Amino acid sequence: MNTSKLRQEQLKLAEKIMTTDMFENARYIAGCDQAYKDNNKIISVVVVMDIKTMQIVEKAESEQYCKMPYISSYLFYREAPAIIDAFSKLNTKPDILMVDANGILHPRRIGMASQLGLALDVPTIGVAKNLAFGRSFQNKIEANKEIVAEEVATREFARPLYVSPGHRISLRTSVEIVKKMIVEPHKLPEPLHLAHRLSKKAVMKAGAEQNTLNTAS
Repeated sequence: MNTSKLRQEQLKLAEKIMTTDMFENARYIAGCDQAYKDNNKIISVVVVMDIKTMQIVEKAESEQYCKMPYISSYLFYREAPAIIDAFSKLNTKPDILMVDANGILHPRRIGMASQLGLALDVPTIGVAKNLAFGRSFQNKIEANKEIVAEEVATREFARPLYVSPGHRISLRTSVEIVKKMIVEPHKLPEPLHLAHRLSKKAVMKAGAEQNTLNTAS
């Protein structure tokens, strides 16, 4: 697949990314995660929580066919359509969205969390499980002579998370919020933990329903 047009689009959009806090008194925070069904369908789940009570306020999901293969640094174009569709079904729009992907920790400074922030016009935080770009030193991640992310240890003996601002939020606030939303013994911040669990559950349910149809036929 020719990614040159996508690359140029990302470079242009990256100029619009803001890494300062552009929200006040956030009440609702959401997490989104994706799971794959039969390698050609994606199920995205968005879970909205109350920051103070840590209770689920609302959840939504979307199932769509994948329109492009996985290509490193272009995850937005593969997974975002399902995320955006699930997000559009919410009655309670979150003040902040956590994404299981990178924010500005990206070769062109616009990972999926950043690109989603622009597309949805919502502050976003990137939370990645692996470091695929940048240099780590003293728990900070440097790329292109800029500190773009931070290693956050959330569980003893577990690998750290890599937290980067997506859009309309600072690195410092991103890290503070991720730490605040950790519920032991979970490694992921609670909105992402729940979205991850529910997306896997949705795939299992879809598979069970398909097996039932096949048996009945």
